[in-house]
Amino acid sequence: MLNKLLSFIRREKMLAPGDTVICALSGGTDSVALLFALYLLKDKLGIHLEAVHFNHHLRGEESDRDEAFVRELCDRYDVPLHLRSGNVVPGKKGLEAAAREARYASFEGLHGKIATAHTADDNAETVLLHLIRGTGLKGLGGIAPVRGNLIRPMLTVTRRENEEFLKDWCLDHVEDSTNASDAYLRNRVRHHVMPLLAAENPRIGENLSQMALRLRQDEAVLEEQSAFETLPEVETLKKMPPAIRSRMLERFLKDCGVREPEDTHIALAESLLFTNKPSARVRLPGDVTIGRNYDRLEAIPLRETPADVALTCPGEADFGDFHVVCAPAQTIQNTPDTLTVAPRGPLMLTSRREGDALRLSGGTKSVKKLFIDRKIPAHCRPFLPVLRDEGGILGVASIGAHLDRVPEDLPAVTVRFMKKKEDR
Repeated sequence: MLNKLLSFIRREKMLAPGDTVICALSGGTDSVALLFALYLLKDKLGIHLEAVHFNHHLRGEESDRDEAFVRELCDRYDVPLHLRSGNVVPGKKGLEAAAREARYASFEGLHGKIATAHTADDNAETVLLHLIRGTGLKGLGGIAPVRGNLIRPMLTVTRRENEEFLKDWCLDHVEDSTNASDAYLRNRVRHHVMPLLAAENPRIGENLSQMALRLRQDEAVLEEQSAFETLPEVETLKKMPPAIRSRMLERFLKDCGVREPEDTHIALAESLLFTNKPSARVRLPGDVTIGRNYDRLEAIPLRETPADVALTCPGEADFGDFHVVCAPAQTIQNTPDTLTVAPRGPLMLTSRREGDALRLSGGTKSVKKLFIDRKIPAHCRPFLPVLRDEGGILGVASIGAHLDRVPEDLPAVTVRFMKKKEDR
């Protein structure tokens, strides 16, 4: 067992001389075996060994018994022990997941590498759990040998090897009574599914764990090939192999704020690539909306459509992404963002309305069609001010003035649309 452990630590480059290794110690078979194995190897590895125990207070006296056992074990071998505790409240994913999250959260603030006692059998069970729930290559990769400062040195060691190791060294351990319960899916897989598979192949735990470790290597290569600084354009993404494209979209969704993108979320993002609607969008968990902006995918900020705003002359007003200034015209000038017009009645700034149309030098078109022609993203259109009066539409920011409302001489007013500083 020690040779397996040492070989795996070196293969995965988990430790370097001088590292502090903090063993997550529950008091069960696997964690006691890991602690004592690291104790025997600490001089060869050149590490400083410590331990951490988290008391969940979920099993009353049994939880306190575990803590007392861990204290005595660490005292016996002069291993510094960090004690943590907390009251675990079940969340949406259940008590087991809440306990695990609380345990890992308790590791924060510890200075060193945290070693957990996940075995080859644990890894095999994890693979099966992922298969039951539905998974891809990443899920088939099981438990990561290294994740940040977390290391799992025992992924090639079986639970039976740990039991034999404890017997050889006359080491005691404690049993968690909940391990015998079939209330949790992992326990049902452990008690019923794994024995059936082991009857066909006694090495099923090792084989599944080794498969998972190999698939992790494949996944790492695909992840590297799908890395990007800027997500490629739609046409480029469409031509990519699905394995690369899906990973790019998964990372894009995470960057947009989707914490745990699922296959359905990636499929929704992929549907945007192949739609013929250049401004299509989809809503995702976490109040995240993504959409097509013609040849790109991007996150869509959630904003309410601005209310109508009155504009006086002279005067100023804010609407959407623009600061708008109105003053008596000194000369007649018309550009996309400077309009000299002859209003009839009060001026108003609004979003585009159904039926709005402009006559420009090329003829009359609907404002909607003008937005499309200029490839203005759909989510930006409600924030482009439309200038209107009692006679109708006078012009649109970034588009220009309605030629039917442009005066031939003064008096008139000039309206300037200026992008707000934070949007420049």
